Amino acid sequence: MGIKEKIKAFVPRIKKIWIGIGILVIIFISLLVVLCSKGNSQKNKISSGETAVNTAPVEEGKTITGTNSSSGAATEAELPDLAEAIGRFSKETSDTDPDRKAFVEDFWRWIFGEAGIPEQLARKVADSALESPAFVMELLVVLQQDPYTYYLVDKQHPLPDGYEPEDLIPLKTGIYRVSRNNLMLRKPAADALQEMAEAAAKDGIVFEIGSTYRSAEYQAQVYDREVKTYGKETADRESAPPGRSQHQLGLVIDFAPIDDSFSATPASRWLQKNADSFGFSLSFPDGYEDITGYRWESWHYRYVGKDLAAFIDNYFDGTQQYALQFIHAWQQQAEQQ
Repeated sequence: MGIKEKIKAFVPRIKKIWIGIGILVIIFISLLVVLCSKGNSQKNKISSGETAVNTAPVEEGKTITGTNSSSGAATEAELPDLAEAIGRFSKETSDTDPDRKAFVEDFWRWIFGEAGIPEQLARKVADSALESPAFVMELLVVLQQDPYTYYLVDKQHPLPDGYEPEDLIPLKTGIYRVSRNNLMLRKPAADALQEMAEAAAKDGIVFEIGSTYRSAEYQAQVYDREVKTYGKETADRESAPPGRSQHQLGLVIDFAPIDDSFSATPASRWLQKNADSFGFSLSFPDGYEDITGYRWESWHYRYVGKDLAAFIDNYFDGTQQYALQFIHAWQQQAEQQ
């Protein structure tokens, strides 16, 4: 593909990104209005000598929100209802612009529904967006990075036809071991692996890399072999047809041994505690097969970058699939604007 063709192909993506950023800027400004109004309201109460006292009775089995007077730490509280959280956000941002209320409410409701975010987690995200602009700002940062780090690839969402990463580099045994020749990663992932392996080595951990980038042709071979060996039903729980595998991104590492025994290794325990600090996220956690489409794979880590890894942990309880589905749904909504 020549340079003119590359530029032409890239322009629509740039347009979508800027449309999306525009939407987030509107939401961000709305959040600032809310926070400023809350701050001014609190100042007025303090200056007038008012104090807020909750005299409402507490229902049996419920908890109330408060702070520990000695430590300032928030006590455990029941999450607000999703409709209430979105409604509060909409109400407090509609004081000066009723149209903004409708936009914000419809936008978030559609996003959560389309992304398949469970009710409790959706309430948590909605309330985070209401209480602070941090959520929107962190999402903006994520959306500035390489779009393939947050590209949703699964059984329902294939890669673009003919996609092949252009910055693959070979991995060589050194601070980590490779199980065979011709293992490759995209350069950002390879650099992050090097950094992570050096940190792990200080703790006496040496990673062995079992599988990385797979071309569409090679992925087809892997999938066909799994189907012939185990049958399609079993194969579909742990292997993807070509075009629908994260391995084709060039951002995935399967740490060896590539089986359930990996979960009991020192390397696995170290990764569970530290991988996100280097931009890696476990793709298929235990107990989420209905969400990810694949059984637990303790060895399968995807490089998403440090900012997105933190975003996944902070707002989506460490579940990569939920965060990527949320971002995908947000992009779809942005394209419709």
